[in-house]
Amino acid sequence: MNSLRIGIDYTAALKQGGGIGRYTRGLITTLAQLDRRNQYTLMATRDAPGDGLAFFNDYPNFATRRFPLAERWMTIGWHRFKLPVPVDWFTNRLDLFHSPNFILPPTRRAKTLLTVHDLSFIRHPQGAIGKLRRWLEKVVPDSLARADHVLADSYSTKFDLTDIYAVPADKITVVGAGVESRFAPVTDAAALARVRQKYALPDRFVLGLGTLEPRKNFTGLIDAFGRSALRETHHLVIAGGKGWLYDDIFAAAAASPAAERIHFAGFAADADLPALYSLADIFAYPSHYEGFGIPVIEAMACGTPVVCANNSSLPEVAGRAALQVTATDTAALVAALEQLGIDYSLRERLVDAGFEQARKFNWPAAAQRLLAVYQRFESL
Repeated sequence: MNSLRIGIDYTAALKQGGGIGRYTRGLITTLAQLDRRNQYTLMATRDAPGDGLAFFNDYPNFATRRFPLAERWMTIGWHRFKLPVPVDWFTNRLDLFHSPNFILPPTRRAKTLLTVHDLSFIRHPQGAIGKLRRWLEKVVPDSLARADHVLADSYSTKFDLTDIYAVPADKITVVGAGVESRFAPVTDAAALARVRQKYALPDRFVLGLGTLEPRKNFTGLIDAFGRSALRETHHLVIAGGKGWLYDDIFAAAAASPAAERIHFAGFAADADLPALYSLADIFAYPSHYEGFGIPVIEAMACGTPVVCANNSSLPEVAGRAALQVTATDTAALVAALEQLGIDYSLRERLVDAGFEQARKFNWPAAAQRLLAVYQRFESL
């Protein structure tokens, strides 16, 4: 087989700590360890931190390039002003260009692959800033129309793409996320104590994790915690950086009858997550919509029982290893939290099932699926 010259926009992996950034890092770093034949050029905008590129120094078939402008200006130039500056002008010749973050820039000769992680701006529009939602509603359909092939994080997102934008099913391949091997129960007392002290964690707590924004339904979690009997025995810890439209989250916490037992830990460093999950008694993820939901399987891999919403991709990710509730059903979420707080046989069953479920998702398998998609372009 001939080798391919593949360009990948790696900007999100360098600029975003969680979500799309984590997905892209996990997939491409594993791909580097898997594929020594194809030639890769990782592209990043001028304003993206460079530390994450050092990993690829040990892989001679991976090179890096910088776009000349910051991400904002590159995006405006390509998609608002329609500047005819193809992405492969900034590289040597490419056979394939992969955009892993919703929007496809123009290319000269290279075939194109586009990853769409979710359609939350359509399915849950109230959770997005209006200006950004209108922008995505404009540029995502255009990018889908120009892409030679499309990747989705889950079968739920694949369904959304066919349902909303009529993308042919055979034009979409599902490449899900994985769990790194470091996500396992942390038993080292010193490591646990360090993370507990760093984030001022209470002894017993329910953990919510994610960017502070409406789609994650932290207001619903805060409401349920305040109504539950767990407020007498546990605390609620919400870990995540500020995203957008988050004022209601802080207002809900301040107004809760359990306000003194609700804590915002801020953004949790990637290296601290296994210990953070391990310290939690329960992981709660009642999101309104997810393209995948990586924290669910990370928590399972760390031996923490999970309650999550039953919408979008979450049933296919959680399987039977979590209690699933309707995101807007506060009473059901209260009942699930209370059940996990007192039913130790249920907790044990969910922990065991969670370990098994998490093993179904690993980065080598995901990277192999991605590589198989790349190889399809050899004959085009």
